[in-house]
Amino acid sequence: MQVTIRYFAAARAAAGGDTAVVDVDADTTLGDLESILSAGNPDLQRVLARCSYLRDSVALCDRDVALGACAVIDVLPPFAGG
Repeated sequence: MQVTIRYFAAARAAAGGDTAVVDVDADTTLGDLESILSAGNPDLQRVLARCSYLRDSVALCDRDVALGACAVIDVLPPFAGG
């Protein structure tokens, strides 16, 4: 399935753009996705380790759970002030 990745703030800077589209299986975990996205980009790898994620606007808290069928993953680094 194709998933749109939307990067914000420091994640956008490290990724070099606002969005990416990746092909993954429904059993791909968030941890797997982080590895796919950061392959060859150590700066992005460091940022992703600190990020929070939304799967179709719902918080995704466990990096070991499969993504399932989804359309959009938002990558949210820590923001100043909270």
